[in-house]
Amino acid sequence: MSVWVTEEVMRRGLRFCSRGSLWQQRNFLLSAPIKDLCSPDKQFFHLWSPRQSQTWLSRSPVSSVRFYSQGANHGNDLEDGERLPSQPADTASAERQRKSPFLELLESCGSPSDVLDLTGKYSPTARQVSHCLTHMWATTKKMTDEQRRYELQLMFEHPAFDQLLQRAMKTLVHIRDEDVTYSLLSMVNLGVPQRSRVVQTFLRTCQEKLNDFDEKSLSILASSLEQMEDGANVRALKEGMRLVVEDRLPGIKNVMALQTMMRLLGKDAPKDLKWKLEKKALSMTDHFSLPNAQYMISTMATMGFFSKPLLDVCSKKITENIHGIPFNRIFKLLQSCRELRYRDVHLLTSISDYVASSLDIWTNKQLLLFMSVFENLVFCPAALMDAYADKVIANPDVLTLKDLLCVLKVYSSLSYDLQDRRQQFLDSLSRVLISYLPKISAFELLKAVYCLCLLGHFPYAALEQLLQSSVLEKLAGSKFPKSQERMFQTVDVCLRVDHPPLPQPLTVPASVLGDPTPSTPSVNPRLLLDLQSLLEDQVHMMLQEGVMVENLYFIANVCVCCLPDAAVTKPTPNQTSVCEARSGGAEGCSPAESSERIAVIYAPQSGFCYGTSNPRGPLAVKIRHLKILGYNSVLVTEQDLQSVSEEARIDFLRERIFPQHHRPETQPDEKEHLRS
Repeated sequence: MSVWVTEEVMRRGLRFCSRGSLWQQRNFLLSAPIKDLCSPDKQFFHLWSPRQSQTWLSRSPVSSVRFYSQGANHGNDLEDGERLPSQPADTASAERQRKSPFLELLESCGSPSDVLDLTGKYSPTARQVSHCLTHMWATTKKMTDEQRRYELQLMFEHPAFDQLLQRAMKTLVHIRDEDVTYSLLSMVNLGVPQRSRVVQTFLRTCQEKLNDFDEKSLSILASSLEQMEDGANVRALKEGMRLVVEDRLPGIKNVMALQTMMRLLGKDAPKDLKWKLEKKALSMTDHFSLPNAQYMISTMATMGFFSKPLLDVCSKKITENIHGIPFNRIFKLLQSCRELRYRDVHLLTSISDYVASSLDIWTNKQLLLFMSVFENLVFCPAALMDAYADKVIANPDVLTLKDLLCVLKVYSSLSYDLQDRRQQFLDSLSRVLISYLPKISAFELLKAVYCLCLLGHFPYAALEQLLQSSVLEKLAGSKFPKSQERMFQTVDVCLRVDHPPLPQPLTVPASVLGDPTPSTPSVNPRLLLDLQSLLEDQVHMMLQEGVMVENLYFIANVCVCCLPDAAVTKPTPNQTSVCEARSGGAEGCSPAESSERIAVIYAPQSGFCYGTSNPRGPLAVKIRHLKILGYNSVLVTEQDLQSVSEEARIDFLRERIFPQHHRPETQPDEKEHLRS
């Protein structure tokens, strides 16, 4: 009996003292600096110097308001629970946790407010507080955006939320490391302000325990820090994480944990550490699951780290399992490839084929997003472009104005040829554009007409409205004058060279064309020497440098690579005279009926769809116009002229320019190298 009385007296005494403690005095708690909340004589072991750590913490900005919001203080004082443990839970207490009726009731809660109602009826233990926060976050993940906003508003207004966060702070020293990090992650995802005292207290506790965190706890902490704004405690933890990860890297066995830490280290990680992370990741590729492969590519994009061996492994894994991957993951994958400037033809083709084969499961917005990111990758998804064109032809009215502009941009940029369906597809797009003419803006109209001209299609109604003085006046104050001039120059060139059959002739006013003086790009010296060597023993042939075709200076202005680097004239046997050679800005002669003129164009790799020899955009328009003007075009890229002998380059040009006379003895391996 005496023992029971003694315990009861001590318990009541502790309860009385705790009501006047630091944690219960809210006014003191909300105004005192965070360093005063911990024992001043307690020393923490960090991977950095104690003095540096104290400097970081002392400068940490902490909101002097309630725990989780910037609003007024309207919570009741925390009442002590009857079941708060006075020491860390052991194995037996963990077993009791699993069998606790409280956890069974918690699982039945369907919203944060339900959880808070439960904590008002029952006093949760230290570990149960962590479970409550985690379950509150879990319930919001299944909600729509609108429902989530509403439920979070109810949560912040709930009087028990303040009490739950106070209890989380009070029981912080009694819970496991994993629960500490899960609680922090849950609060961050629930929107508890980072400057609030509860979040800052958890951050400081993580600093204290960082060296004791296992792989899982480090991964959870990394997920939290990744979503948080920069701050003193956040920076301190990130620096500590970097040192811990570098020290423990050889022992990491979980792929997801490694990726989470890689994302946290980010672009600022030292190069030698990035190489160590790459080596570790490559050693774990046999254990990569499909989500691991997808997440690794986005992780590398986050780090700004390009590792082709690792990317190739992930691409192969994804290509083999592409079917069934949801939209968000595929789109994120494509965006990451764009950020890394990584393009794998097999991966991109498999995605295009998969999306095209399952067209009905994707929304129109999703399809357009796919095609847009493909266009950014300069890759032509042929299967998807064909399938989407059929969809537009069948029902063009589903396209909004924004959709229409996106479709025009993608198809004109990639210069995709729909062959027998081309005219039907372009007519469908033109009808949609005409339906939007009453409400389309001047700049949007210019972009639409520009794209249609690139495609060789000229809807008269849209052209006529664009060239009206009222529309041109609206464009006069454009924020992008150079871009606007370039588009008008393209429209002007196409009207003059393509010469479309219009009800009334239309011309682009000179006032919107900008400077008509064409730039004179220099001829590639290596290409020029090779052409001279090729033609030096050809008596009836001549080489012209920097030719202006029939004074159509606007061709050079329209396209960056518009001027032929060299023009080769091949006279017929009956021809006794050839045009004189002209250089620089001199006007070139028209191709004679009895001669064949070949324009040798030195084109950049960006002028072609990736993985193909198909010209795109302005380069495709240039070739189309030169063909109308009587030139056959021969395209030569920098890759064709690199890392091969002069003899191999000349043989390559001979085969391109005179295919019927190229030497059969050209080495196959050299020809293959030129095409690789």
